[in-house]
This record gives sequence, C-alpha cells and structure tokens, in this order.
Amino acid sequence: MTVYLHEEDLPAGLFAPGAAIAVDTETMGLHTPRDRLCVVQLSDGGPDEHLVRFAPGSDYAAPELRAVLGDPARVKLYHFARFDLAAIRHYLGVVAAPVYCTKIASRLVRTYTDRHGLKEIVRELLGVELSKQQQSSDWGNPQLSDAQREYAASDVRYLHRLRDELDRRLHREGRAELARGCFDFLPHRADLDLAGWPEVDVFAHI
Repeated sequence: MTVYLHEEDLPAGLFAPGAAIAVDTETMGLHTPRDRLCVVQLSDGGPDEHLVRFAPGSDYAAPELRAVLGDPARVKLYHFARFDLAAIRHYLGVVAAPVYCTKIASRLVRTYTDRHGLKEIVRELLGVELSKQQQSSDWGNPQLSDAQREYAASDVRYLHRLRDELDRRLHREGRAELARGCFDFLPHRADLDLAGWPEVDVFAHI
C-alpha cells in the first residue's frame, strides 16, 4: 500500500465514478471557523490512500477534490461525520454527502459498550490495532512526518470494511432504516454547528 500526498488538490480522474470514498480531515483544532483545514484524506477501499494538504492562506479552490466530495452519486464514509462535514462545508464550500458514519452505526448496534472511537471499533470488528499517537500533532507543519502521514491514512483505510460489518449488524438488529435517517440528517447537524448551535439540542422540550 502507498500513501500519496498531494498539494492543494487531487489529480484528475483518480477515483472511479460512483465509487464510495472514505473521507477524513485534519485541522489545527476543534473550532472549525478558527482552526483551519490542513489535510483531507481519501480512500476508495483499495490499497492506496490519498492526502490533500492545504497551505496557510490557501483559497481551497481544489476543483477535483470538490467534485469528488460534492458528487451526489458517491457515498462518503466517515467516522464522526459531523465534524468532517462542517470543516469541508466551511472551507471547501461543499456538502460532502450522501453520508455513512461508522460512529453513528456503532452507537446504534454496539449498545453493549460506550466505546465508539475508531480505534476501539477497528480493534473489535477487524482485529487491527491503530496508533493514535499523532492525533494531536501539528497538522499545519509544512513538512508532515511519516508518522503523521500513516496516521492520517489509517483513519480512512478501514472505513469500507467497517461499513460492511456494521451494515450486517444494522440489518440483523433491524436498525438499518434508523441509521439511514441519522446519516441523512448529518449535513444539517453540521450546518447547525456552523450556525452557532454546537451544544444545543434544538429538539429538546426545554
């Protein structure tokens, strides 16, 4: 497998039309308007991963990346889609849907645990141990380390396999339609975050 690093955009024609794409983002922090988008990671489930890095002051034009993310015929797989959707919407101006979120799927079927991080799910469902040592590293650094590249790639490397296993469990437990409704709402949840309601349950009685 190879991890490819691209500057400011993807090469043209990189992914087959309609193929589901695993997507993740790395930012300078967790406050989307303040902490800029630094890297977008993508995988079509094959042996390679692709990282798109954005420099400080980038205009985030990225026409090829935008086309892939905004393609309504292409499912985008995420883990904690809510954050990635907001970052992509804010910086790239794209609603990166339709959505499949492995974290939400996990919460709906792995009700026997409260551990729904990617590391825990990949360990249990796929038997793979992920390293999270680079999670809080400086993604704005002009030279990404080999460890950072591998960490970023690993965040999308297993999402296709996770979807397959989680889908089996969702159907087994009769929760596939419930999951689909949650996934469909996620772009709106991200919009609420960006609009100033990140911690408010607008559906609450009080």
